[in-house]
Amino acid sequence: MAERVGVVSGGTRGIGLALSHRLCKLGYYVIALYRDDHQNAQSAVVGYEDRLKPVQLDVAQPEEVRRVCDLLLAEHGAPSVLVNNAGVNRDKPFLEISDEDWSRVLQTNLSGPFYLTRALVPAMLEAGGGAIVNVAATTAIRPRVNGANYCSSKAGLLQLTKCLALELAPTIRVNCLIPGMTGTEELIERFQLNDPERRAAVLSEIPLGRIATEEDMADALEFLVSPQSRYFTGQKLIIDGGQFMW
Repeated sequence: MAERVGVVSGGTRGIGLALSHRLCKLGYYVIALYRDDHQNAQSAVVGYEDRLKPVQLDVAQPEEVRRVCDLLLAEHGAPSVLVNNAGVNRDKPFLEISDEDWSRVLQTNLSGPFYLTRALVPAMLEAGGGAIVNVAATTAIRPRVNGANYCSSKAGLLQLTKCLALELAPTIRVNCLIPGMTGTEELIERFQLNDPERRAAVLSEIPLGRIATEEDMADALEFLVSPQSRYFTGQKLIIDGGQFMW
């Protein structure tokens, strides 16, 4: 029986690392893609040396995506799970967003999933199907100040999810995982959650009374790739402790 393969972009740090490790625990051999953080890429393997392989790839570069995916398919075969998680933030007031700020965020957060999915889906279809999970954000639905580029990219990813779900059904299921406030290093720093007053203000908006953990997101991913979600496609799964209730 062929080994199940999972591909996770942005899979060596933060939420993406938790998703990679969860797939490993579920028995997948995981290709964890990363752009340039070699230190985290090496740390990601610890304890999963025989289940996880970091591969450097900038998903915003279509030719590079094609080249790397061709190599991965030749070596490992078609993945049964693809997680489009890679993303970047460049928060600035709208009038201060440069062409490069706009392009990098849209290319990584929206075009990246398009390029990666386009490169892998033909093999997935030929192999009999699988599951694709796109990782968006609550700001895909509710905008925020200084996030015109990021919010636009994640809103586009929601619509891309639905289009893919329509076109790839019934062979491949495509869903969107939407994390709420999750206690990654990046989020804690960006929202200054080490400040007790700021943290208390955030917690006051969350009915379940806590910041999500990365494992909460991994639990959601496990559902989305499992047989328990076999009748679930084109949907957004919001894991936010009830903060917005969309």
